[in-house]
Amino acid sequence: MRRIATIQDISCLGKCSLTVALPVISATGVEAAIIPTAVLSTHTMFKNFTCKDLDDQILPIAQHWKNEGIEFDAFYTGYLANAAQVDKVISVINSLKTADTKVIIDPAMADNGRMYPAFDSDFPKEMARLCAVADIVLPNITEACFLTDTEYREEYDLDFAKSVIKKLVSLGAKKVVLTGAKFDGKYGVLSYDSSTDSFSMYEQEHIDAAFHGTGDIFSSAFTGALVRGIDMQSSISVAADYTAECIRITKNTPEANWYGVDFERAIPYLVDRIARLS
Repeated sequence: MRRIATIQDISCLGKCSLTVALPVISATGVEAAIIPTAVLSTHTMFKNFTCKDLDDQILPIAQHWKNEGIEFDAFYTGYLANAAQVDKVISVINSLKTADTKVIIDPAMADNGRMYPAFDSDFPKEMARLCAVADIVLPNITEACFLTDTEYREEYDLDFAKSVIKKLVSLGAKKVVLTGAKFDGKYGVLSYDSSTDSFSMYEQEHIDAAFHGTGDIFSSAFTGALVRGIDMQSSISVAADYTAECIRITKNTPEANWYGVDFERAIPYLVDRIARLS
């Protein structure tokens, strides 16, 4: 069985980060190993959440894996507790990756033009260093702008999106998958492959609803599909369609919680899509 090491926080309640990554990656038929960067009582959209960073555990966990000779098909990073963890995560990746290991970075730090509450204005500079070691970076437009020191725009066109993506690649990332892209009346995922200098748009129907944690759902499904051996564009379509199905189900469920989507109800959809492509 193929194996992913995912490095991000545990939000004990909130349907995001590792509480999403573990079941979603598992549903794709890939083993998920974890390095928790922090334990939060809830995700950061709650008030008065608690947070315990796990800085002192990151390197010892990785060293134990190395001593055991454990190898990984991919590293997938998400929310980090602080800027100081960037160096440790890079060290983990460099220590354990092989020539065939994919490095997938979700720079989970901002949305809707604003940084998440736990981060200051200097954090994007450190996250940009992590993105530089990535094979694939998975930002939304807010994160892409902060990472590249580009003024954020609520409304933008295709040329603007492409220019921000090219700036991300100049940091060192080989491929970029821009989620939630909205321009020229289109909505979906805009991707770029620097090896072929080619852009591709996976267009979707825009669902008029917004929920927390959908970026984590997309990133986890995408990474699982890719590691299963599914090509990048098909992995994008699987992840985007699964995320949309999660949103659709939640929107149509009156008793759904505000803090996340009912991704659990949509897991059979994801399993079926993966099976048909594998």
